[in-house]
Amino acid sequence: MNLSAIDLRHLRYFIAVVEQGSFRAAALKLHISQPPLTRQIQQVEGAVGATLLIRKPRGVEMTTAGRVFYREARNILMLVERAANQARLTAAGQIGRLDIGIYGSAVFGAIPRIVRAFQERYPDVDIALYTMGRTEQLRALRERRLTLGFNRFFQHEPDLAWEPVQTEHINVAIDSAHPLASRKSLSLTEIAGQPLILYPRSPRPGFIDKVLKALEQQDVTPHSLQEVDDVPTAIALVDSGRGVSFVTDSACNLRLPNVSYVPLVQGEFAQVDLCIAHRKDDHSTLLACFLDVARALRPSLSSPPPASTPTVRRSQRKATLAKPRRHAPTRRSTPWPTNV
Repeated sequence: MNLSAIDLRHLRYFIAVVEQGSFRAAALKLHISQPPLTRQIQQVEGAVGATLLIRKPRGVEMTTAGRVFYREARNILMLVERAANQARLTAAGQIGRLDIGIYGSAVFGAIPRIVRAFQERYPDVDIALYTMGRTEQLRALRERRLTLGFNRFFQHEPDLAWEPVQTEHINVAIDSAHPLASRKSLSLTEIAGQPLILYPRSPRPGFIDKVLKALEQQDVTPHSLQEVDDVPTAIALVDSGRGVSFVTDSACNLRLPNVSYVPLVQGEFAQVDLCIAHRKDDHSTLLACFLDVARALRPSLSSPPPASTPTVRRSQRKATLAKPRRHAPTRRSTPWPTNV
């Protein structure tokens, strides 16, 4: 018998003899007769090329080589058991790794809620988040560097699947000193002539194109248009008095001192979907478990109708600020400028 002929059964037999202290006791525990057990141990010793056990009248005693073999045999069985357990957990979606692409205002809303809910249910799954635009996400999915990606405005892709996980309403981000900031809702025509700050510059088509199309359908021409890369930049420019922008409900969690959020009236470019994209050929249980969590949360993630979306008032913000700025700018008493 050579070493390749030693299998897990031989290791279990050897461990049983050592731990029971005799061939007779081990045979009883293993439910086999003693002669076959003795032959199995002799075969192991022959394959190893060393005496592992010393037979004595009252049992057996391990040699130095036997103690080493016993230790390593136990390690092998534990590794096999661990491998089987890991495989079962992986098949059940209990362990593994998810590489997730994120982007946009959803990082302030749905994405952390979904990730948290998944992590609470599957605490042993490793999650890595990567900030990527839509084009980057699609490339990373195809290169199998991402498991899934969160983004908006996915188009048909033959090798990828996507589904909405959140529907959000659109709000107007506007300077709190503007007369329209006190309105409960705004229409596109009511902000005609205002300087617009839109995003992102790329990829196209995207959110910026949806805004421009909606404005065109309403015959609304902005006074000027400034394109920026992302939501935080757009809101920061609104805060500095450079114009108005359109943001989702998630982005309303970004609170700046001079910015109010007023819901856009229902029916006018009023909502947008956040979607999850993944490869069609990815049939892993881990991905399926993540999608199940996201689907279960969708009703609670989607926004209520705009009429019930609260406007962020100046008075509300003052109550939440730790202390006012020492040199707060004087509020405008003149009409909102159109040449900013």
